[in-house]
Amino acid sequence: MVERKHGFSHWMTRNWRVSPALAHGLVDRKIFKNLLYALLGVVLYYLLPVLEIIEGETLFRISRRLCGVFVIGCLLLVFNGLLLLVLDLYNTKDKQRSRPMKGLIQIFQVLLFFIGGILIVSVLIDRSPTTLFAGLGASAAILMLVFKDSILGFVAGVQLSANDMVRLGDWIQLPDGSANGLVLEITLNTVKIQNWDNTISTVPPYMLINTVFRNWRGMQLSGGRQVDKTIKLDMKTLAFCTPAEVERLTSEFPLLAGAVDACGPTPTNAQLYRYYIVSYLRSHPAVNQELDLIITQKEPTQYGLPIEVYFFLSDKVWSHYEQLQSDIFDHLLAVADRFGLKLYQLL
Repeated sequence: MVERKHGFSHWMTRNWRVSPALAHGLVDRKIFKNLLYALLGVVLYYLLPVLEIIEGETLFRISRRLCGVFVIGCLLLVFNGLLLLVLDLYNTKDKQRSRPMKGLIQIFQVLLFFIGGILIVSVLIDRSPTTLFAGLGASAAILMLVFKDSILGFVAGVQLSANDMVRLGDWIQLPDGSANGLVLEITLNTVKIQNWDNTISTVPPYMLINTVFRNWRGMQLSGGRQVDKTIKLDMKTLAFCTPAEVERLTSEFPLLAGAVDACGPTPTNAQLYRYYIVSYLRSHPAVNQELDLIITQKEPTQYGLPIEVYFFLSDKVWSHYEQLQSDIFDHLLAVADRFGLKLYQLL
């Protein structure tokens, strides 16, 4: 069966000069098969009165109505297959990551089967479809209530796509902690997210419109991942450095070359420490030197003197990023004692 399907698709590719993807899609979505069934239903519909194989007026009318329902059902499957084929072909393109179409296709599927359902009911009860559509106008409020989530999802999906707020493959984080991970799928009613612990969360699209959420795409596309931490110094250990201490530190740490010119003839140990942090980070191969690197002293508190260390690491992979920043701060914390500084610790 599989060989026959592939043989027919190869035949279409060779004789009709269609792309292999389109040929395989037409076969896999059973478009020709359902179209053939619809054609057989039409033929049977018109042959029933000729063949006279069904006796009785009531049974004859029922048979023709069933044929009509069968034809409509097959055509619904044909059009649904075409919609899914469009989605399949679209998903093979790179742009589908930034403009997912599945939600839009689902809108057309809802409309298709809604209209198809009306046509089937009209055939079964032998009434005009326009009469049924007119009657549905009075039930618009009920329909709005039934399809509320779909309508909200469609509007939210348009906003998300138009404003480029979420793409497939983005890492997003919701403030309530219900989702924190990779966007796998965006549909009419749900956004599927694979969390960092490999669990799956599904949230409605309109939740992303009504809630402030974090999208890490900007960080992934930038040149580095931000590190922003503070080192708290015990203020009792701050002091001026004597010339002998300055000479000892500059000989022990070559990175302090030029510190006297920058900090003055009588620098404090905290000044030299901050200068060392800047020099250390400027020389570190993992730090992105093209982005901001700021070392600043914050306002003293009861928990010590905060030194804010702000820079960017070039490696944005989570595990690598955590390892690198941990190694850097291990060094910065351990070296503080060489400057005569103590880290603040409550106990």
